[in-house]
Amino acid sequence: MSQTVAVLDIGKTNVKLALFDRGRLLWEKSAPNRIRSGPPYPHEDVESAWSFFLDALREAARTHQINAIVPTAHGAAGALIGEGELAAPVMDYEFTDVDAIEVDYAALRPPFSETLSPKLPAGLNLGRQLAYQKWRCSELFVKARHFVGYPQYWAWRLSGVAVSEVTTIGAHTDLWAPREGQVSSLVRALGVDHLLPPMRRAFEPLGPIQPAIAAATGLASDTPVFCGIHDSNASLLPYLVSRQAPFTVLSTGTWVILMSVGLSLDQLDPRDDTLANVDALGRPIACGRFMGGREYAIIAESGGSADLEAIERVIASGAMALPCFSGQGGPYATTAGVVRGEVAAQDRAALATLYCALVSDLMLTRMGAAIGDLIIEGTFVRNLLFCQTLGALRPSQRVFAAEDASGTARGAAMLAQWPPSYRMVEPAPVAPISISGLDRYRKAWTAIVDLIAR
Repeated sequence: MSQTVAVLDIGKTNVKLALFDRGRLLWEKSAPNRIRSGPPYPHEDVESAWSFFLDALREAARTHQINAIVPTAHGAAGALIGEGELAAPVMDYEFTDVDAIEVDYAALRPPFSETLSPKLPAGLNLGRQLAYQKWRCSELFVKARHFVGYPQYWAWRLSGVAVSEVTTIGAHTDLWAPREGQVSSLVRALGVDHLLPPMRRAFEPLGPIQPAIAAATGLASDTPVFCGIHDSNASLLPYLVSRQAPFTVLSTGTWVILMSVGLSLDQLDPRDDTLANVDALGRPIACGRFMGGREYAIIAESGGSADLEAIERVIASGAMALPCFSGQGGPYATTAGVVRGEVAAQDRAALATLYCALVSDLMLTRMGAAIGDLIIEGTFVRNLLFCQTLGALRPSQRVFAAEDASGTARGAAMLAQWPPSYRMVEPAPVAPISISGLDRYRKAWTAIVDLIAR
């Protein structure tokens, strides 16, 4: 039976509305995700995003009958909700002054063995954001009735129902104990347990849209709003229902998130920025992360695309991009990225491609993800050479490319019909290629980055 699902997709870089029917993309529209400088701290421009979503829903409803709405968003933002409105702005996770509370926060923060959540820079640990708001913005904090993850903020804004959800609260927040399947000791230590609303599953409907939204958009007043999901976990959903473990999904965009289903958690190491996220069914998943999309853009400079000849020219020259170019994420977040050697402008994209493939390979190795298929989805799918280079680095594993850039939104749309009754589109196998000098180059690159880490 046909059902059109509207997905509100809130990424770090862009916001998007996309419509799907049984996994088929019908319509989409996007806009930049803006950050306001403050006060009281840099924060998400939620009103600009809200206006975009209302306008896009109204436009989409003229030509499509929307039967459900599902939000998905990145996992490093949360909302303090007051009486019908935000009690405090939604903090931008790149706000570095949050480190001012680190001494006090470290005294409360649970060990990695409990949360499987590494200490991350700035506000990437949602618990640190919450502590900052309580300790440094107390006049705003006291107005809060609930604290919810960012996908659930949008669900609340649409439906008026505040809930917690496991993929969001379990996304490197310090607030969740994945092995126990419950909130971590930080919640009580910070004194915020009263702010967390009841847990609901990502695929649960919360209720219909609020009447004012129906009037503003032309949607039916009984259009259901679903709880919603952390964006990387949305990318994982199609494969949870279509593949047997072990396998790894590389969800690529501003961040590269490596999610290894069926992998032991025992090799996770906070020094490598490896951690456990939690899937939509509450199961911990071994993960690694680095800010690959942003680092690629910095290294590539003017952009363009790479080809095999360019990759081999860079390898032959010995030029290398050495981490880290974003200042956050991955095993070398605290080191300053540098390009050693001379690289022609037209070969910068090849250098960036090599770098992202090498970091992905290194993190997979450190996580212990030595077997099972590698499925690449998101923006890096457009870079076939990245997919091929990763395959050349890991010849014992098959590489597949999910040939669309809507993996996050497509996965989120599945929640309105969970479990899905329709077949998933299978990712395409990436044909292996041989890259001259790659093994020697990897050994040299790895030796240098190992020295950086000492």
